[in-house]
Amino acid sequence: MASAPLLEARHLTVVRGKRRLLHDVSIAVEAGEILALVGPNGAGKSTFMKALAGILPYQGKIVLDGNPAETLPRGGRARLVAYVPQHSTLDAPMLAREVVAQGRFAHRDGWGRASRDDASAIAHALEATQAIHLAERPFSRLSYGERRLVLLARALATGARILLLDEPTAALDVAHALSLLHRLRDLAGRGHAVIVALHHLDEVAEFCERALLLRQGRAVCAGPVADVVAAAPVREVFGVELVPGAHFGYRAITEPNS
Repeated sequence: MASAPLLEARHLTVVRGKRRLLHDVSIAVEAGEILALVGPNGAGKSTFMKALAGILPYQGKIVLDGNPAETLPRGGRARLVAYVPQHSTLDAPMLAREVVAQGRFAHRDGWGRASRDDASAIAHALEATQAIHLAERPFSRLSYGERRLVLLARALATGARILLLDEPTAALDVAHALSLLHRLRDLAGRGHAVIVALHHLDEVAEFCERALLLRQGRAVCAGPVADVVAAAPVREVFGVELVPGAHFGYRAITEPNS
């Protein structure tokens, strides 16, 4: 028997002004699973993730660990879901350890006092992301890849079992990208449910169980990665052909009579 999903989104729709950015999208993600959000720029991946995180208003229903999201207090939701945006505006000279400590905000008492649990969670998050060596360095002096690790550690410090990561490998070199994805695979193995927006289909195929393919705010297909990252859906959405045996190499589709 399959376990109950940690996160469910049912008929999620996002409207901003007169624009419908997301159209009736549904997913369910279980503990131990990594779900990839895939699609071209402007497909709705970030919009979908922000709605799941409670940052954007939405129509439809979100269920978090069996609880309707709208019934949860703000702190309760923050303890269940952690979100790492693609671009962070944080550029403060505070130490990386202090940035990670921000993830414990929802756990503190009314006076904002830290506890032993906070210290343990911060240390565990730094260890899990292999960012201990960055702890005493100013965040503003870290490289882009190092900042991504610290922000991931901040998300882990929340204790949330549902992790939302928006293009975490963007602008990372191959080694840092692979290292981060291996850490996500390890976190899923420890009982997290991970939703990650990715552009590189080889990363999706290697590290994710299932995928959701979006185009113009609509779900084109969802299911096992082998069914989603396949010739027909990729041709339809990206306008390229998968090259057999080329490990996700691409070639442009030649238009007739061109």
